[in-house]
Amino acid sequence: MSYNINSIKMIISDIDGVWTDGCVYIGNENYEMKKFNVNDGTGVALLRVSGIKLALISGRKSVATELRAAELKIEDLYNGTLNKIIPYEELKLKYNLKDSEIAYVGDDLIDIPVMEKVAVPIATQNAVDLCKKASVHVTDKQGGEGAFREAVEWILNEQGRLEQVILKLKNKVFEQK
Repeated sequence: MSYNINSIKMIISDIDGVWTDGCVYIGNENYEMKKFNVNDGTGVALLRVSGIKLALISGRKSVATELRAAELKIEDLYNGTLNKIIPYEELKLKYNLKDSEIAYVGDDLIDIPVMEKVAVPIATQNAVDLCKKASVHVTDKQGGEGAFREAVEWILNEQGRLEQVILKLKNKVFEQK
């Protein structure tokens, strides 16, 4: 599979199985909990500094996902969307992007239709085999263990910008102190 990683202007990611371990904890009165890895939040910060846009498309409607996206100030969240092609096409129109300018991080069957369209499809280590076959890169980490950040760092490294972006992020953090 041939791709141009330097053309990437947006990363779209699934949530469950990528940002989380794929487990959902439901307690009394339908109280839901998910475990998010803070390293993925650093991945979001790296994207902001790099100028690469981010969108999330989750097949499962979840208040926990909404809260995490709001905490990280992620504006483009499609929550509870099984047909991910619809929001994918909306995002392309909104930001005037082509398939060749988008990367996608996924782990399961409903991610494959988008993965087959984007320039740089990425699967997590815990992804189903068909998802891995549709990808150009598989993370070493599993979902919920910083796989999203690893995907971001891989893209920035392949673009030759990782060190520069990390330095910018460090400087930005020190400016705030």
